[in-house]
Amino acid sequence: MPDMIPGKTLSRNFFHEIAKPILDRHFPGLSYTAGFLGYGSDVLGYDDETSRDHMWGPRFYLFLRPLDLVCEDEIRAVFSRELPYTYCGYSVNFSAPNPDDHGVQLARYITEGPVNPLIWIQTVSEYLSEQLGRADIGNFTAADWLSISEHRLLSLASGELYHDDLGMQAILDRLAHYPDAVRRYLLASSWDAIACEEAFAKRTGTYGDEIGSRLICARIVERLMRLCFLYRNTYAPYSKWFGTAFDRLDVPEKLKTTLRDALRADDVLSRERLLTEAQAQVAALHNESGLTAPLPAEIVPYFRKEILVIWAERYAEALQETLRGTELEHTPLMGTLSQVANLSTISDDPAHYRRIRKLYE
Repeated sequence: MPDMIPGKTLSRNFFHEIAKPILDRHFPGLSYTAGFLGYGSDVLGYDDETSRDHMWGPRFYLFLRPLDLVCEDEIRAVFSRELPYTYCGYSVNFSAPNPDDHGVQLARYITEGPVNPLIWIQTVSEYLSEQLGRADIGNFTAADWLSISEHRLLSLASGELYHDDLGMQAILDRLAHYPDAVRRYLLASSWDAIACEEAFAKRTGTYGDEIGSRLICARIVERLMRLCFLYRNTYAPYSKWFGTAFDRLDVPEKLKTTLRDALRADDVLSRERLLTEAQAQVAALHNESGLTAPLPAEIVPYFRKEILVIWAERYAEALQETLRGTELEHTPLMGTLSQVANLSTISDDPAHYRRIRKLYE
């Protein structure tokens, strides 16, 4: 296997050095957009040697105007005939999509015959509908945003266009971040979820339920991490890359260390101390954001019990108050299905978009 080249770099160079000259030569008047987008780890910049086992290699999307789709077969035929068999040591030829494995394609090294490259040809609207469940981005309501997979939004926000006659970048720019009210709603929902359990990591631990205490601690840590993504106006990926993305997120290293230490704390008192310290540090991020008036971030007793909390519900309530007059004013603070890691088979499938949307109607 050749030396590892990040998929993003490999595909960018492949387009400009190999594919674009072919398009320029055979279709000089064609208006198109080409780029590197999609669900893969390579789009997010997380690919490594393991990623190369499927759907990885020199690849790109080619978007055409609807009236130019008549050229699709001819374009494919030209690519099949003129593309090299390898590029930088990697196969340009791939197997046919496997219908029994979600259409997965594998690299197939050949030395003769037509090339079957990883080049997808469709319209911009077809692609957006395929990825998000609908294409009319300008008409999205708050319920639409909350129904769409956060990982898919990230895969579009992280993409790169090589050539853009069709103005697709303007569409991707509109998808770069959650709208303000949706972001506030998701922040409120995460703080509310923390408030429901913030006293329980200590309570379960002192009762002798070590497993329960650790599980609650881990859930709160995840919610705090999700808050960090939202305060930094950054989409969070699904569970496989969630921790990796957080490690690269622009938040204080002290906070990252406190969260890690809370997860590995072996006694309930250390776990409580670290967990409340982490909550207070994320509360500081909230106060820096200016989304509400500053709120107390001190660690205090939970009613008259020997349990420490920061009263996370204050943050949820203050954020929810800012939603008055918006579409989300009366929406229960349940967040999105994307924020529940083991529901990705539902939340990441655009086929379920309309069913999910009913949760917010």
